[in-house]
Amino acid sequence: MTTIQARRRLIVIILLCVAVGGALLRHFAAPASTARDVGTLLMLLWLPIIGNVVAWLVAKVRRPAAAAAAAVAVAPTGFDAAGAFQPHALVELTLRPPELPSDNLPIAEGEHRCALVVDNEGFSARWFVAPGGAFRRGTAQTIQVEFLAPALALPRFPRDAAFRMLVGEFFVGDGRVLQVLGRD
Repeated sequence: MTTIQARRRLIVIILLCVAVGGALLRHFAAPASTARDVGTLLMLLWLPIIGNVVAWLVAKVRRPAAAAAAAVAVAPTGFDAAGAFQPHALVELTLRPPELPSDNLPIAEGEHRCALVVDNEGFSARWFVAPGGAFRRGTAQTIQVEFLAPALALPRFPRDAAFRMLVGEFFVGDGRVLQVLGRD
């Protein structure tokens, strides 16, 4: 159990004890007295915890542990370093210009990894800048991309599908699919 979980459990226990104390105070206090009103207020402190417990239960029901564990076991862990590049799609990509003009340098040669995002789903991909090739920010370029899990990604990337490129925590480019290789 993490520290946060332990603290949350302690808070729930304390608020439950306060609510039980409020119920006892309300039960034994004279009707229409201040003590009875204080007991009622103490009982109301339990209401926010009930909402949290219900939300936790709903999350548990929606996310069965067995299915999540099976999905993790099947998911590939990364591109094979020695594996050959096998493109799955031909895309038109425009990298966004950097905020500082001094950072507006050509993209380096070699392999680049990213996530291509459609709606709120991201798919790991890689692409290459050929030796001697020029890839400048702000101009549309046609490149080939390889998906880490093509069986999952390709149904979300049909011809003319728009996407965003995510590198780290930032969206750095926008693009669209020109052709799904092997299908068209």
